[in-house]
Amino acid sequence: MSQRIVVCGAGFLGSNIAKSLTSAAFGSRPRRVQICSRNPEIVRASLIEQGVDAKTLLPAVPVDITKPSTLAPAFDGADVVVSLVGIMHGGENVARMAKNVGAKLIHFSAIGSDPNSSIPYVRTKALAERSVFEICPDATVIRPSIVFGPGDSFFNRFAQLSRFLPFLPVFGGGQALFQPVFVGDIARAVEIITRDDPAIRQEMAGKIIEAGGPDVFTYREMMHLVLRYTRRRRPIVSLPFAIGMLQGLVLERLPNNLFTVTRAQVEQLKSDNIVSNSLAANQYSFRYLVEQNTSTPLKSVHDILPGYLNIEKNP
Repeated sequence: MSQRIVVCGAGFLGSNIAKSLTSAAFGSRPRRVQICSRNPEIVRASLIEQGVDAKTLLPAVPVDITKPSTLAPAFDGADVVVSLVGIMHGGENVARMAKNVGAKLIHFSAIGSDPNSSIPYVRTKALAERSVFEICPDATVIRPSIVFGPGDSFFNRFAQLSRFLPFLPVFGGGQALFQPVFVGDIARAVEIITRDDPAIRQEMAGKIIEAGGPDVFTYREMMHLVLRYTRRRRPIVSLPFAIGMLQGLVLERLPNNLFTVTRAQVEQLKSDNIVSNSLAANQYSFRYLVEQNTSTPLKSVHDILPGYLNIEKNP
């Protein structure tokens, strides 16, 4: 019998994880992956177009994470559930259903999650983690920094902005630190955790993994990376945080678009977004997990960005 893995939540990260899971089989059981989201067939069709063997993909199942009854058909018989759900109560529903079917749960959160934060996104991420562990004590939580790769929503977005804006803005000097992590390395970590290996399962049970790449950059330095690999010349202009908050007050009320910025996003730029220097008792090293089990080092932005940003000459 094959190992049945449900990826709940599609998009950039979910599709890369699904692709990684279908590309390798470990132990005695091959893997079959099911994509679940509101419109999962789009992701499934895209994966097949990218060369994923359709036989490794189970039929896509539409679900509404706010309605637990829609999860039951998708989760029935699952061995592993990978939850990319961003809504707190939806994440709780996924965790309960994973527990009901006896599946291993991998839940995605974010670096910097804090139950006492004044920023709703940061606070709800922490509260969701707490709920997940209360429901599934043996779950594994992954907290990524900025995730990059072809199709990402960070470097690609600023590459597009650099086409239209006469400068690239940063707030407060752009000194907050980030540790961008390659989407392929995140996918490799999930593939390792889902291996049909009791020792790995036991080692990962109840653990939090802060996922960051091999490089740490300030926000300003990341804007330099965008300009370097798009081969464009633009000044990088620092704006006061107060200006950013005023912009957010206006722009967050408008339909989401390329220029959207929210007050919460500006507030987050006041804090670093990097892996903790010391691991707590329930934390596990992302670098060790990936490099020890694949004998391949984590990818640097310098390895990957040129492949998808360096596609146009300076206009």
